[in-house]
Amino acid sequence: MSEPLSLVLITKNAEALLEKCLQSCAFADEIVVVDSGSSDRTLAIASAYQAKVIHQEWLGFGPQKQFAVAQASHDWVLCLDADEWLSEKLANEIMNLLADNQRLAATGAWRFARSNKFMGRFLKFGEGYPDYSLRLFDRRRANWSDDLVHEFVRSNGPVGIVAGDLMHESGEDIALYLGKQNRYTSLQAETLYQRGKKVGIAKLLFSPLLRFVKFYLFRQGFRDGLPGFVHISIGCFNSYSKYAKLIELHRLAKPPLSR
Repeated sequence: MSEPLSLVLITKNAEALLEKCLQSCAFADEIVVVDSGSSDRTLAIASAYQAKVIHQEWLGFGPQKQFAVAQASHDWVLCLDADEWLSEKLANEIMNLLADNQRLAATGAWRFARSNKFMGRFLKFGEGYPDYSLRLFDRRRANWSDDLVHEFVRSNGPVGIVAGDLMHESGEDIALYLGKQNRYTSLQAETLYQRGKKVGIAKLLFSPLLRFVKFYLFRQGFRDGLPGFVHISIGCFNSYSKYAKLIELHRLAKPPLSR
């Protein structure tokens, strides 16, 4: 008998790709959608798939996702973003895993490769792939971190790998993507500032360079063509921007940014 599974999502104005996400997870025994104030068709789509919809004001990525996990009826949860969907191979592998009680008992958290779509292309190298993401876990043995951005799942045991790809199709153009990265780097700088982290000019200059060498050369990002180059270049600038903002917070003795 397969272990029951809850599909858990956080949403806000996610109508563009939500249905594709839900269709790819048709095998889930329950769908939990925690929404922070959608004004589009997100709630109607979720309701059409018999999802349990809960409103929760925005808490930050980590706390919001952990809140959503707590609303699930089953201990095994699959946490996706609304702009993600399972490849057919990954869906089949997860179903096979849920039917293997011995493997589930031994390993309470599982990750899989994520393929990010950028400039019309699903990246298969560099920073964009395999981008392993831990999204399937027993909530009694793992939980989301409380980070406001770049949250991650913490497991108190071994982590397994499920074959197949999680497809990430945000639908953002570069302008929207850059806007989101600007917000993310501000939150990252704030978090580092609150922890008392300091950096100097060496970190500011060499972190982006080392990042480019790692992802474009060693991780063969050049094989993704121009989209791969642009994606990695933005990631390098994000590293520079994060540390520049952190230096600014210390130099101006600014209070933490309001949320």
